[in-house]
Parts: sequence; structure tokens; C-alpha cells
Amino acid sequence: MPMNLLPASAAAFAPRASPTVVLNTKVEPWLTATLKRTNRVKRPLNSAPQHMRCLTETLSGSTAIWTLCSLMLEKAPDADLRKDPNPLVEALFNYQLIHVEAYVVHVDLVLQNEVAFKLTPESIEALIEYHKDIYSVDVAARTHDWSEKEVQLRALHEDFVQAANKFVYRATATALEGMEEDGAGELLCGRSEEVKAAIMGMFVPLLPPPPPRLPEIVRPPVLLPSSPNANASHWWSQSMLMPTQPAPVDSWKVVPSSPSPSSSADSHSSLWAGMGLNEMQLPSPTPSYSQPFCTSAQFYSAPQTVAPIPQLPLPLPSLLAQQQCSTSAGFGGFVWDRYQEYTTTI
Repeated sequence: MPMNLLPASAAAFAPRASPTVVLNTKVEPWLTATLKRTNRVKRPLNSAPQHMRCLTETLSGSTAIWTLCSLMLEKAPDADLRKDPNPLVEALFNYQLIHVEAYVVHVDLVLQNEVAFKLTPESIEALIEYHKDIYSVDVAARTHDWSEKEVQLRALHEDFVQAANKFVYRATATALEGMEEDGAGELLCGRSEEVKAAIMGMFVPLLPPPPPRLPEIVRPPVLLPSSPNANASHWWSQSMLMPTQPAPVDSWKVVPSSPSPSSSADSHSSLWAGMGLNEMQLPSPTPSYSQPFCTSAQFYSAPQTVAPIPQLPLPLPSLLAQQQCSTSAGFGGFVWDRYQEYTTTI
């Protein structure tokens, strides 16, 4: 893709110079007709060099000024405008018409097929004056005050000055059909609206700084009753509030000093009394009494009547599993597979 090159006269703050003209070996008929119409002196236009020389001399004249567009702008800031019930009076006293004028700096009918216009110093000065005396005042009045407001206003105006001096409007080469006598002319086919939109786009609004950002407050997440964390914290709080009590010791775990019929009977009766009806594995029908039995060869106790089973707290499942799954024999509540726990006691 070819580069969009412009001559040095199109740079910002550069003085006006003769435009650069690049034509093809075969000149377009519309260009020949335009040059014949705009030149008072009849000149031969039989070749491309003759067209190039005629076009360059016509666009280099001091009167070769093009009117790109016209802007209706305020004469004073909004606070100083005249108020009148008649809108026509307000328009006459409060608004002015600024004609944006330019001159041709580049014509390319080979690569880009375009013509470039640069604003005249008078148009640049008129736009800069309006921006400084009217636009900046209105923008400052519509925004709140902050510490660096004046600095930002000056920077905004300096940016506009640079943009106005750098402004170059590019149009298709057929825009030269609007050329009149002595190289002056105006844009046709709605191109003036494009220039107007481009120039008004240079009036950038004044943006105040954003408000200070408040620090974010980190709030703990709300625990719902259905949340597992909520249940865990509730259980932990309940366990912390409940007083700790020593675990009850079953009477059948106490090892007697010597095996006796009475202690053996009492231990077995307490064991059966601590178990619920649903936990005893007895044949049907359930007998109303149990016969204590001692495995010792020296002692045998007579059958004793067992009192009704009281409703005592049920033992833990782990204790019942140990009682049901143990296969060792015991003497008077002493179990051989757990002798390590009673060595210190005896």
C-alpha cells in the first residue's frame, strides 16, 4: 500500500508554497475542461506537462483560496449573550459566521487520486481566537472547580492550536471541478459537511478528574443455615458453650480385688441392665430372669431373681461392638484380651 506523503508546505506552521502536482501520462478529460474554463488567457493543453504547468500556476496564485465550509459560532460566552423574545434578533446579535478557507498544497492523480487542502493563517487565527475567548470560558463555567483546572484549560487550548495548524483536508481529485477563475473555488457534493464535522471535532471537551475512589470495605460472607460452614460454626459454638463432664464409667469395667460369686453376679447383672431390650440377643420368648454363672471351678452360685430392667442410659455403640464381637472368656468381669489395661490397676 503506498504511503500518504505530503509536501513540506503541509506541515504545521509552514509557510505557503506552490503545490506539488503529479499527473498521469494521459490526462483526464474533466481536468482539461476545468482548466479551459477557469483560465482567462487561452493556453495550449495538448500534453501532460502543459496541464501540469497550467494547474500549478493557477493554484499558486494569491487569489487561489478555497472556501471549505462556513461555521455559525457564538460572538460571546453564554453568560454575555443577549436575551430577546425574538429569535431573529438573538441570532443577529449573538452569532457570527466564520468562513473556513484553505489553499491547495498537493494534487496526486497517479497514486492516491486526491487533492489536499491546508487552512489559511486567517482561518486558523479566527478559530484559535474563538476557542480561547468563548469556547474555553463556556467549558470552564460548565465544569466544577479543582486544583489543576487552569492548567488543564491551558493545555486544552495549546492542543487546539496544534491541531488547527496541522489540519489538512484530503478529498478526491474530482473536487477540483469546483475550481473557478484565478484558482479559487469551493467544495461540492456535500464535502463541506465533512470539513465542518472534522473542524468541530477539534473542540475537545474539558474532562474533570474522576472523583476519589473510596476504599472498599471487605465484609464477611453471610452464612446461610443450609451452608455446611454455618452448621460447622454452630456446632463449634455449641460445643464450646457446653460444659465438659467426665465420661461415665460402667460398673462392669471395675476389676474386683478377688473373684467372688457376689461380685461376678453383680457385674453380670449390671451388664445386662445397661443394655436395652432391642440390643440383647436372647431366644424367644425372652425369659424374665437370668441365671448368673461363674466359670470358676470352686464357685457356683444359685439362681437369683433379677429385678426389672431399669431405663438407664444406653452405652456407646463402640462398647456394644466390643462386647458382642469379643470371643475371649472372662473371670468376674475380667477379660483376657484386655489384660494390659488392668495390670496397673491390680
